[in-house]
Amino acid sequence: MTIPMIIAIAITAFMIILIMTEKLPFGAPPILACLLMVLFGITDIKTAFGGFSNATIIMLASFMAIVAALQKTSLIGTFRKTILNMANKGGFKAYILLFIIVMLASSIFGTGSTAFYVLTLGILSTIQYTDKLPRGKVIAAAGFAANHPLIPVNVTLQYGIVIAVLGAAGSGITSVSLAKFSIVNLILSLAYVVWALIGYKVLPNKNVEDTEIDANKSKETVYDLPKWKENTTYAAFIAAVVGMILQSKVGDAGYMIPGLSACLILAIGVLNFDEIRNNIGAPIILMSAGVIGVADALGSTGLTALVGETVANMLGTNINPFILIFVFCMLTSVLATLTGSTIGTVYVFAPMAIATCMSLGLNPTAAAAAIVVSGWNGHFLPIDGMPAMVMGIGKYKLIEFWKYTIPMYFIRLLALTAGALLLFPM
Repeated sequence: MTIPMIIAIAITAFMIILIMTEKLPFGAPPILACLLMVLFGITDIKTAFGGFSNATIIMLASFMAIVAALQKTSLIGTFRKTILNMANKGGFKAYILLFIIVMLASSIFGTGSTAFYVLTLGILSTIQYTDKLPRGKVIAAAGFAANHPLIPVNVTLQYGIVIAVLGAAGSGITSVSLAKFSIVNLILSLAYVVWALIGYKVLPNKNVEDTEIDANKSKETVYDLPKWKENTTYAAFIAAVVGMILQSKVGDAGYMIPGLSACLILAIGVLNFDEIRNNIGAPIILMSAGVIGVADALGSTGLTALVGETVANMLGTNINPFILIFVFCMLTSVLATLTGSTIGTVYVFAPMAIATCMSLGLNPTAAAAAIVVSGWNGHFLPIDGMPAMVMGIGKYKLIEFWKYTIPMYFIRLLALTAGALLLFPM
């Protein structure tokens, strides 16, 4: 291990400790970590602070402003009242219904869709507090549900990567059952449902602002935007969502549509400039942008490849297939989160696991399927887009966050490994 690797790991650990202990305001530790990465020569300024020019961050910042405008509309007022009514009839039932609805909706977008989880968490942030369904109980469960389609039919991206890594490793396998691969994803989603039902008890019973808020407040709020402004706000919101969804087809222009929509919101006076500025510069934006720089710096040290080679050598050629796949799933998911490069990490670790399976005379399809999917299932470290947003919007302390995410992490990977082996016997 090189000196830059050791320093980069130490800085990352220091950042996590600061987040955990809350010695600095939320969003500040990643910025400090970026400064230290440059100071110690781990990376240059452009890479360290590249998160602030990252297309996803620009999109997210703009969308935060649009969501703030949306909260002034009667639609959100109705949504809040509906949630309150659901909660008053039964908090746990409302909790289940919320994350199941999110999982059904994610079936359209597919696993790990940035546009969808940004949209989901933005809407969740508008939920009004009630004693029977505190937002602390909702944000994490429904937020992570955005990564788990309950009807996994849109899995073409991951499926294509499975075929690619099998080919890159020289396995000779050119065809994998798409139906079976979809069922593997379904098993993973069902495992999340099981954990979400259990995890309700460990999520904190608090509001985002950590204060008691009158449950009738939303009913007293007056939504008095002129009809034309309200309709224009809806149009801006829809345009932003469509732009995010179509980004893969139209390129960078898709990321700019939320920004243009936010400009429209400013121009018609739904939000003033101070409100726009406060939302696009919110702590969650600083957190998300900062961790991208930290992740890029870690990846540039060569840490990913070194860890993969070391683990592969340690496992040897006499290893239980379940343990082999599970270990590589852990490595892929953790390092994909740390480096910020999911597909790049998958392309490092999946061929290693496939080659190990082939040396043991085993069919490597299960390993390829599980390891590819695992790249989108880290989330116990709040230094990637989705977990950072969940922690920020939910205002969870790191210990509260980990109580939910660490068991979730292991339950999902165990189910993913078992499902892959069940559908693709070795």
